[in-house]
Amino acid sequence: MAGTGMSRRRVMGAGCGAVASALAGCAGAPAPARPLRFATGPEGGPYNAFGQALARAVAEPGDHGPRILPVTTAASVDNLRQLDEGTVDLALAMADVAEDALLGREPFPRPVTGLTALARVYVNHTHLLVPADGPVREAGALAGRPVAAGAAGSGVQVVAGRILRAVGRDGAAAAPLERPLGLAESVRALRGGEVDALFWSGGVPTPALAALARELPLRFLPLDTHVGPLRERYGPVYTAVTLPAGVYGLAEPVGTIGVGNYLLARRDVPREAVRALLRVVFDRWRDLLREVTAGARLEPRFAISTGRVPLHPGAVAHYRSVYG
Repeated sequence: MAGTGMSRRRVMGAGCGAVASALAGCAGAPAPARPLRFATGPEGGPYNAFGQALARAVAEPGDHGPRILPVTTAASVDNLRQLDEGTVDLALAMADVAEDALLGREPFPRPVTGLTALARVYVNHTHLLVPADGPVREAGALAGRPVAAGAAGSGVQVVAGRILRAVGRDGAAAAPLERPLGLAESVRALRGGEVDALFWSGGVPTPALAALARELPLRFLPLDTHVGPLRERYGPVYTAVTLPAGVYGLAEPVGTIGVGNYLLARRDVPREAVRALLRVVFDRWRDLLREVTAGARLEPRFAISTGRVPLHPGAVAHYRSVYG
């Protein structure tokens, strides 16, 4: 148990100081373990909702999970940078951004070391929406137009940028004008006519977009034709998914791009802390995903599909002990 040994050495070096371990102690007296810092996302967003729900779940009597302190961030890219710096212990990130970090691919200047996964927890659906009465009916028509393309440091910005660059390579006269806006800012900008389109990557339905669809006629543009080219360039982190009929008032399904979301940890988080955390995640997944995405299930065969990102040794031990 390399992770546990490391935490014990830190305890000895810091006297009775607390570390990210439920096992720490000094001179025979148990030391209070510090919370695991969990990089989530902006307030009001799905990552933040998941992090807050997990913190509440592990704090309930009988769950015995490590204490968690959710940290508000810009989301995926920011989370992985903080994980690399060691300012947080856990993080959520979109699968494409996690693999970029592992490989040292833009926007990361070098590979992020010590990066491990605990589970793939749910799949984001990429939304591209425009006013229904506007001139834009396909992504290729965004040339030269202002587009809300996700907050700086978010996974939305990564996937939106890749789609928009692909549109530009298809022979558009001018590149779309990417505006780095978070979800709330994007909604206000589309409503006010400051942008002609809005990108979002999240669960279905996303409450802020459902509310917007009730007050403003919207068109959700299909993106499934971009799945193949994205997979060829960036690997199988991108999949074809569907915004189902009925959601957002859609009369028929809309094909789009799916991207998994990984629950991540630094490799030096102790194995037993990871095992305890995963027990809570699998016991309470309905509560954790309730405000994040409707109809999702967390199953082991789905959860262990973390692509190039290796599972944490504690996660491997958990899955083997429970599922064989």
